Amino acid sequence: MSTRTAPLPVHNPGTGELLGEIEDSTPEQLTAALATAERGQRAMAALPAHERARLLLRTADLIEAEAADLARLLAAENGKPLFQTTEEVKAAIRIFRGYAGEATRLFGRQIPLDAVPGLERHLAVTVREPLGPVAALVPFNYPVELYAHKAAAALAAGNAVLVHPPVRCPLALVRIAELVARAGAPEGAHQLLTGGVHVSQELACRPGAAAVSLTGSTHAGREIARRAADTLKKVHLELGGNDALIVCDDADVEAAAQAVVLGRLARGNGQICCAVKRVYVQDGIHDAFVDALLAGAAKLTVGDQLADGTDVGPLISEDAAERVEAAVAALVSDGARKAAGGGRRGAFSDPTVLVDVPADSPALAAEIFGPVAPVARFTDPFDAVRMANESPYGLQAAVFTQDIRRAFQLAHRLDVGGVVINGSTALRAENLPFGGPKDTGGSAEGLHDTALEFTRQKTIVVMEALG
Repeated sequence: MSTRTAPLPVHNPGTGELLGEIEDSTPEQLTAALATAERGQRAMAALPAHERARLLLRTADLIEAEAADLARLLAAENGKPLFQTTEEVKAAIRIFRGYAGEATRLFGRQIPLDAVPGLERHLAVTVREPLGPVAALVPFNYPVELYAHKAAAALAAGNAVLVHPPVRCPLALVRIAELVARAGAPEGAHQLLTGGVHVSQELACRPGAAAVSLTGSTHAGREIARRAADTLKKVHLELGGNDALIVCDDADVEAAAQAVVLGRLARGNGQICCAVKRVYVQDGIHDAFVDALLAGAAKLTVGDQLADGTDVGPLISEDAAERVEAAVAALVSDGARKAAGGGRRGAFSDPTVLVDVPADSPALAAEIFGPVAPVARFTDPFDAVRMANESPYGLQAAVFTQDIRRAFQLAHRLDVGGVVINGSTALRAENLPFGGPKDTGGSAEGLHDTALEFTRQKTIVVMEALG
């Protein structure tokens, strides 16, 4: 009797066009994949660092050779405008090449034992060893880029990796998995397991994975961490955000408004964990800022993500657009006023600007995953920091001011993982640590951090080595 399930369709979220189908992996297939990953793990761990680096460089070259096709496929299945998916694929190429370098820099330490009386003649060193198979759980919003951060880091550290791509937009990653195999990855070292949420949940609870790395919602993170606890596997979580942008009265108003237009209303169709999700503007420039923001929002073009000139494409699904519509309605119900946008057509959500937003609105505290910019007022910058910190999330924040002393004072007090001065919160460079405290998960992902996260440290002591 077959254990195979019906294939899952993948559609263009804007047009509904069927783009392809994927398999919904069964528990039996997951069991087989984990067994194969054990063999792949041994093969990867046996590869010298320079060979792991070459594997990642070959993969980057193969992705680069198909970059245009991959970007178009990703735009079709994900909904982001083509020029944005083009940049995402370029980022993934850089990430693979960056982790190729990290594969050769997994340094140990020499620890001075003469700090302990009686151990002066002994030598202690630490070495970094592969952690074990890594389950990489990839979200829909930036699947190629975030896949690269997880998979390339795992391979660089000498691990096998089991990738669960997003069910709504897996096709670009299906193709990239073929390229990794062509680049020469050992059998079982890099596997793609397509299907519904049960795939992530099974990988989290099965003992065959040594670590699970998730980028996703806080709700999903809690569920994955709970399932992973029984096997005590390492859990690496980069979760939600409700990033605040604070605009002080000495700020460059046009630049601040543009940071919201590009960092919230346009980029990623607003579906970015570090997008500008709350805007706090000081009284003295509030009206001028709102005018500039409305002018910028009015220039955005909503439409086919594959067409030239489109700034905002469809959200990942009609359900997602409906949730954004409901969040806007909740803010209006709490007293906000809709100054622009707010319309929805299927999966398309018009860029929306809300003003007079009550700072204590429960809807403002929630993460809205779409092109919505709520604007609230403040009088004292430190009061704006207090309001920003009241969020349960702690990913990133931004401060616009010309006073460098004030900038550092506010940055120091913001309870987040990263602060951008005079720029958008929607900034992620692959060589910076990315993550934050509280409901954001507490992990940091980046070239210089994640490869180390996927290793374990072993201490070796040579007695009388210095005698």
